[in-house]
Amino acid sequence: MDTLERLRLLADASRYDLSCACGTKRATDHRQRGPGGLWLYPASVPRGGTEVMLKTLLSNACANDCRYCPLRSDRDTPRCTLAPEEVAAAFMDYVRARRVFGLFLTSGVIRDADTTMDRMLAVAQILRRRHAYRGYLHLKVIPGASDAAIEQAVDVANAVSLNVEVPTRGAFRPLSSKKDYDRDIVRPMRLISRLTARGSRRARVKHTTQFIVGASDETDADIVQATFGLYRRLGLSRVYFSAYQRGLGDGSLPGERAGAAAAEDLLTREHRLYQADFLIRKYRWDADDILFEADGSLPLGTDPKQRWAERHPEFYPVRARSAAREALLRVPGIGPITAGRILRTRREGILRSLADVGLGGKRLARAAPYVVMD
Repeated sequence: MDTLERLRLLADASRYDLSCACGTKRATDHRQRGPGGLWLYPASVPRGGTEVMLKTLLSNACANDCRYCPLRSDRDTPRCTLAPEEVAAAFMDYVRARRVFGLFLTSGVIRDADTTMDRMLAVAQILRRRHAYRGYLHLKVIPGASDAAIEQAVDVANAVSLNVEVPTRGAFRPLSSKKDYDRDIVRPMRLISRLTARGSRRARVKHTTQFIVGASDETDADIVQATFGLYRRLGLSRVYFSAYQRGLGDGSLPGERAGAAAAEDLLTREHRLYQADFLIRKYRWDADDILFEADGSLPLGTDPKQRWAERHPEFYPVRARSAAREALLRVPGIGPITAGRILRTRREGILRSLADVGLGGKRLARAAPYVVMD
């Protein structure tokens, strides 16, 4: 195949990644096809907001047998690989046309982890040295990569990620017979954490990961506890969640068995996990503040903050004219921006009603039962 055909095939393969599926209604918050058939993704930028990022596979050939992945080694599907020079050239065309903010580079496993990392690092070196590219570069670390390869990736990239996939060893066992959870995932994630720790010379590098939700038999409680630990103990910048797409994996997976969650429920589950993640990351909630059903699942019909309010009537009503920010954030319908406006209005004048800070409609209706002005 020529370069264009390979680009199109790899762009088609990227549709299996549901990152960015959980966003707002704005089209700019979701992935979209760009010229040439490549996928463009939204990405957070240091100065705030989002910009468009090119995401591509270096190769869809893979030596691993991840049973949730449609590109696993035992599948009969067309395979192709781009040379590092081809990836760099395609990306720089987008940069010169000012269509993208940065590059997210990932890949299937070409022979082994370090062979793949060598080729991905070659792309980075071509961009940095030959093209003098100083912009945003996110590299996916291949499970099982050597310490040396990981250190090189951290040195050259603005962000690195390695998919944790599932929260426990037990949930990992059905997913792969070739990868070891501790050796190939936990160990390199801890190394990345040490390399990018606050105060180190690489502290500017973002460290992220992603869970595959619903392929194995993990519970939401397992995922939330693991997410809390990733933020608090390993200092990750972001944790993402990708709902497993039934029918693409091996029939032996727990997520493929009779009685497994429907696709709509898996997407709702992904959404609830993002809400729980936001409470931990932005509200500084403890993992114990997230409430689960008896089976460890998050309620599909109620968001985690609303569920906490319903289970803690003794906490309410919150007095809007005197309550601390932490208490205001426990009110359904009041988020960090609204809480900040309440505090600012109280400092600068008199808070007469929540309408004074722009709260209205459904959000005001949600907050009203839990807050008083006096």
